[in-house]
Amino acid sequence: MKNKTLVILAAGMGSRFGGMKQIEPVGPNGEFIMDYSIYSAIKYGFTKVVFVIKEENYDVFKNSVGERIEKLIKTEYAFQRLEDIPVGFEIPEGRVKPWGTAHAIYAARDYILDKFAVITADDFYGDNAFKQVADYLDNKDGSVIIGYEIGSTLSPNGAVKRGVIVNNAGIVKEIIECNCILNEDDVKCTPLDETKQEFYVPLNQPVSMLLNGFDKDFLSVIGDNMENAFKNHQDNLLDYEMLLPDIMDDEIKRGKRIEVIPTTSTWMGMTYKEECEKLKEFILKEIEKEVYPSKLWE
Repeated sequence: MKNKTLVILAAGMGSRFGGMKQIEPVGPNGEFIMDYSIYSAIKYGFTKVVFVIKEENYDVFKNSVGERIEKLIKTEYAFQRLEDIPVGFEIPEGRVKPWGTAHAIYAARDYILDKFAVITADDFYGDNAFKQVADYLDNKDGSVIIGYEIGSTLSPNGAVKRGVIVNNAGIVKEIIECNCILNEDDVKCTPLDETKQEFYVPLNQPVSMLLNGFDKDFLSVIGDNMENAFKNHQDNLLDYEMLLPDIMDDEIKRGKRIEVIPTTSTWMGMTYKEECEKLKEFILKEIEKEVYPSKLWE
């Protein structure tokens, strides 16, 4: 078993949800979604948790989930700052939002010493998915995506963004960022890249829900991509985002081997407020099956 860090991306505010959904209680004793992720990470041998947050939210995280877990696992806090950009460049006037998921991971670079996994704070990934990513990091080198069936990740409330994974026998060939919506017996995918045509995939097509595992070297890849992005996107830096699936897709095009492991775990999110009650009910069923204890941290 190797040292493994769990990086939790928690700098977003969840505008469609209507607030700071990362700290919305979903467990029977006030647990947040990320509490369940951390519980599974500890169970499967992760040795550190790094929260990537906005600096102004430090006290909120420190005094809530941080207070619960710091006695059980090494816990650190990294701040995603707008001004954390490559040397020699400037923030365009009017830019206020962070630079995207890859930039959020890069914000934690000083706290990651070995292999690491990445999740978002407001997604529920399921216990077995953490076992799968931990087993990969313990036994293999390189990058891995835990793939969920697209049909089980869609929202009845509208289109959602998904990284559709094109693969051959578990080797990722392409990741296509799309707006996806259920279309009778399949899924309509509209690429965010307007040069690509829309397409349809079966309900069991694997997608990335940002449960990924990496070697520490991947941080250098993000850094290089950031510098190239600032060089090549000067005309649209006001809205540009450095998305993790895009960087991984670029690595694939350069010959980098990235694997996808299908999971039987259930993914659930809270993109919309209405999905909160559904998630609470699911967690209660998992507790009944003894996947999680009723009081998570006792």
